[in-house]
Amino acid sequence: MSETTHDATVAVTPPAAPDEGLTARELAAKHGLTVSGARPSLVEYVRQLWDRRHFILAFSRAKLTAQYSQAKLGQLWQVATPLLNAAVYFFIFGLLLEADRGLPREVYIPFLVTGVFVFTFTQSSVMAGVRAISGNLGLVRALHFPRASLPISFALQQLQQLLFSMIVLFAVTIGFGHYPDLSWLLIVPVLVLQFCFNTGLALIMARAGAKTPDLAQLMPFVMRTWMYASGVMFSIPIFLADKPAWIANLLQWNPAAIYMDLMRFALIDDYGANFLPDHVWAAAGAWAVLFAVGGFVYFWKAEERYGRG
Repeated sequence: MSETTHDATVAVTPPAAPDEGLTARELAAKHGLTVSGARPSLVEYVRQLWDRRHFILAFSRAKLTAQYSQAKLGQLWQVATPLLNAAVYFFIFGLLLEADRGLPREVYIPFLVTGVFVFTFTQSSVMAGVRAISGNLGLVRALHFPRASLPISFALQQLQQLLFSMIVLFAVTIGFGHYPDLSWLLIVPVLVLQFCFNTGLALIMARAGAKTPDLAQLMPFVMRTWMYASGVMFSIPIFLADKPAWIANLLQWNPAAIYMDLMRFALIDDYGANFLPDHVWAAAGAWAVLFAVGGFVYFWKAEERYGRG
């Protein structure tokens, strides 16, 4: 387009730019640009995680190996730590406070050690999940990968650590006269269900911890309260027999108590079904599915925000 000016010269008006007037979103769509680190669909996210399954396993093994690399006893601390905790709890609760009400010594000690080992599995998964993103920001910002790999890997690390500890748990159980039988096969489904529950919980805590790093300082107090309320050191139905029934029912139906009691039921001959709440396997499965699926979706929804800011 041209027009004549007052001095009879011709001025040429430049043509409008092809992108003039377009918003940033419209410009990105026009030129095929996408948000860096944008959240993929849920199905695509699952596929990406599956493609990185070898990384998840290798990362969990490396973390497990490095955990006690500076200690002289090395990997022995994987077993020694929960065993020492069990010894302290036995001295305080078993001897001083007599929390073993109604349970003979040959039942109470395997009962206590099983509770400590199984609850430590959940406790460690939660604490590792809280720091999964906030404690690995360098990795999160440097590489592109599904961020759920980190809390899943940490939960897997704690499972491997529990499997090492099970050797000592078996020795304690056998030492007090509870020998392997068919009920020990129940250990496998119990561990699978608890691992699913722990992984979902770790995913939830990873998202919360990524937004609020101070949560790592609060969680030890929360976990200690949960431990005392889950019957790690005492049998809930026996210890609370003189209390209103709803209190015992509430405590027995919490997932930590359910997984501990199922493991005790599998390992200890004299710990029968009368110590378990009704429909305990259905409850264990429901908690596992609820947290595994719900935690995964909850974590995925914030995928594009991890490591930013």
